[in-house]
Amino acid sequence: MVDIPHRRPARGRRLRPVGDGELEVRYRLVHGYRRAFRMAGEGPALVLIHGIGDSSATWAELIPDLARTHTVIAPDLLGHGASDKPRADYSVAAYANGVRDLLTTLGIESATLVGHSLGGGVAMQFAYQFPERTERLVLVSAGGVGREVNPVLRLVSLPGAHLMLSTLRLPGMRLQVGLAVRLMKLLDTDLGQDAPDLLNLVDALPDETSRDAFVRTLRAVVDWRGQVVTMLDRCYLTEGMPTMLLWGDRDSVVPVRHAFGAHEAMPGSRLEIFEGAGHFPFHTDPGRFVSLVEDFTASTAPADWSREHWRDLLCEGRPGVALGRVTERELREASERSAT
Repeated sequence: MVDIPHRRPARGRRLRPVGDGELEVRYRLVHGYRRAFRMAGEGPALVLIHGIGDSSATWAELIPDLARTHTVIAPDLLGHGASDKPRADYSVAAYANGVRDLLTTLGIESATLVGHSLGGGVAMQFAYQFPERTERLVLVSAGGVGREVNPVLRLVSLPGAHLMLSTLRLPGMRLQVGLAVRLMKLLDTDLGQDAPDLLNLVDALPDETSRDAFVRTLRAVVDWRGQVVTMLDRCYLTEGMPTMLLWGDRDSVVPVRHAFGAHEAMPGSRLEIFEGAGHFPFHTDPGRFVSLVEDFTASTAPADWSREHWRDLLCEGRPGVALGRVTERELREASERSAT
């Protein structure tokens, strides 16, 4: 299902207020490292995975409504938020392992995964590594399905990034960055659509440890040429896996054309476009986002995984012909950027 990109979608319902203590951060010790997470509600498990430099706080407004029908778990990935930030493996595959281990400690065997940006790549990698524990996928402005990415992220992946990021903490820099971001918004640029979230990302790097974890994570998925890992070459494995893609049509971080390419490469997937939204469509229209997720989980059955089906898909391989916007050249390029 695809919304017409040029038609303004109906606004979703209002979200209910967040109660005191409802979104309290909790902790679990996994492999000796403190993992922070938020958890609320009852029902089928719904895991919300944030993007790079972000934290579970990005989902705060949505969790109470989603928790009416689900057990919602929103982790702070290692190196982010209130979780520990060791000198460690910050690859997409390692993050997928970390999500699995946290869910295991919480007694959750399977879940629907909702991943934003880097978190979308982590969700796809989780489904690839642990298909038997994945019920559905909701990919929001997800990384890992195309090479293009905002030039700023490519720049930060270069040598000297630590020094550049450290200048953000100099006196007066927060004000200057704020003015620049507000100017982008006033000029109605695509990047300006996410002005408040950009400032939050700057505030999320208060010290050298946080900046080091950010750079390590970024360099695991981005270099000067763009994104370096992908799941595009194995998207055919989502056959039988209910998948929904949500994207803003003014996303300047991960272009909306990636959504259309992924949609064609994922058999039976559903695509919803948020008109006028940037990289954070769930902040632009949280009510609509919640409605879509609730409808999707209510109207689809969890994936019925079996070893035999997985083996058959692998033996058949991906389609050998061009799929609309996804050409053989793009698939070959994707294979060179495989996540494993």
